[in-house]
Parts: sequence; C-alpha cells; structure tokens
Amino acid sequence: MKRKLLIVGLISCSLLLTGCELDETSTSSDVDNTLSVGDKLVENQPTPTDIDYSLERYNLIKRAYWVNGMRDKARSLPSPISDMPLGYIVLLTDNGSVVGRFVVDGKVTSLNSYLTPDSEFYEQEYYGGGSSVGDGNHWLPDVDGSYGSNDDGIFFFTTDGKYIEWTGTYLYSDIPFEVDDPIVKVGE
Repeated sequence: MKRKLLIVGLISCSLLLTGCELDETSTSSDVDNTLSVGDKLVENQPTPTDIDYSLERYNLIKRAYWVNGMRDKARSLPSPISDMPLGYIVLLTDNGSVVGRFVVDGKVTSLNSYLTPDSEFYEQEYYGGGSSVGDGNHWLPDVDGSYGSNDDGIFFFTTDGKYIEWTGTYLYSDIPFEVDDPIVKVGE
C-alpha cells in the first residue's frame, strides 16, 4: 500500500512539474506572439510625426507660469491654435454629487504630466555602466526647481481664464452635457 502511494505521489509530482514546463513555454509563446502583434500594429499605424503643436505642453507651460506667480505671463501665453477646442467637465464627489460644471479652454491635463523627465535614467533605479555619471539615478528638478511628484488628478483652464485642479471623479466631453445632482437614498 505504501509503495502504491509513493508511486502515485511520484507520478503526480512528475505531471505537476511537466505541466509547469508547458505553462512556461506556453506563456513565453504568448508573450512573443503579443509582442509580434504589437510590432505589426505599430508598423501599420505608426505614431504621427506631423503634430506641430501640443496642447498638453501648452497647458504645462501655462500652469508653470500660473502656479509660480506669473499669472500675467500665463494669461498672455501665445498659442498658434486660433480656434482653441472647448471641452465640458463636471466635477463629482465620491458619492456622485456635483461639485462644479465648467467649460474647458483647450484640454484637461494630468497633474502627473511633465515637460521634462524626472531623472536621467527614466524608471531605472541604478545605472551600472561605469559611466562618469555614477552608480545612482540622478533625479532632476521640475521647471520650478522642486522635486517629487504631484497629486493624482487633473488641471485645466476655463474660458474666462481661471485655473482649476481636481483630484476626484469627473466627466469630460467635447460636447455640452448636463448632469443633474443625484438623489442619494439611505435605507429602504
């Protein structure tokens, strides 16, 4: 009886280990196939190279002036886009109440978008190439000389020149829409 249990155990372990090898091979093949499909799609639909002006960078430059006390410079920042797109945004609390509605001049931008990289070796903790740079990642300051990250959220400028940051839930569209204040019912 003990011998049968030992043989069954060895066969089970063998099948289990064989299954792991097949899974790794299968996973590796899936990864290779996914990368191949990605390469094919990038080749068939390349990143556009004819974008001459970035509204994202425009917002970041304008914000850099605005939050550093240079509001007149921010307000007068020229843009070659004469017909700036408009957006419509509703800011919501976690329970769905409407905090505000605004018309957005241009676009909404993430507070975690930057004009420059935050380090010499993006997403690399250590650099070990024997370079004169050294062995650690050298963090770079933002345009205002500060280091660190921003809150997760967005910012935008309204059509009447106001600056708004928001770290909550929002709805955004390029077409006007209405969201009524929801009624929250507690209990039955």
